Amino acid sequence: MKRYYLIVVIALAVAIVGAAPSSTPAKSATDNAAIKGTVKLEGAAPTPTRINMSSDAFCARAHSTAALSEDIVADKNGDLQNVVVFVADGLGDRTFEVPTEAAVIQQKGCVYEPHVLALRANQKLQVINNDACMHNIHPAPANNREWNKAQAAGATVEATFPREEVGIPFKCNVHPWMKSYLAVFKHPYFAVTGKDGSFDLSNLPPGTYTISAWQEKLGTASQKITVGNNETKTLQFVFKSRAGS
Repeated sequence: MKRYYLIVVIALAVAIVGAAPSSTPAKSATDNAAIKGTVKLEGAAPTPTRINMSSDAFCARAHSTAALSEDIVADKNGDLQNVVVFVADGLGDRTFEVPTEAAVIQQKGCVYEPHVLALRANQKLQVINNDACMHNIHPAPANNREWNKAQAAGATVEATFPREEVGIPFKCNVHPWMKSYLAVFKHPYFAVTGKDGSFDLSNLPPGTYTISAWQEKLGTASQKITVGNNETKTLQFVFKSRAGS
């Protein structure tokens, strides 16, 4: 009889544990909507400025031709690069697992690569110094902790950002021309446009969303869109050039 009661107690405990809600819902079979599109620059792109690296001989020697600013990068068709496109509203209280793979930003020739990096909240960020000189890593967020660390040649520094924030300036105090930006999200629905200005927000649950696009000099634009089950919709964001203004 005692053995019987023990088995019943164990079975009940297993059932209760199995019924406990997960903090991260499993991906639904209906999470198959998509929002795709492009980001364009209307008007002429400003002429990139040459970066003067003469204050550090290593940095200057690392470039056969002068490095150029990346504030606004667009091709002849107006395809705008380095724009963060993301779901700003519409996901409700859904939660998502944090990726185990680290996001990476590198220093090469005293320039950050990539110029704009998006990652998840609490995802590990690795900052790699590929240069043969000392760097200094100094993110200046508004919604996360500011920090400032020296980084020796060849070293890697790791950090995390627990709160959402778009447009965190990332700089090196040793080399003031070194600038990059981070965007941190609690969800996986974001993209940074490449050379063709395109973005792809796939595997979305059907719903109505506010989609925003952020560019470091041109600001933020937003659009609302409804996408259904197994449906793909397109958006285009257009930023007006401020060249000559």
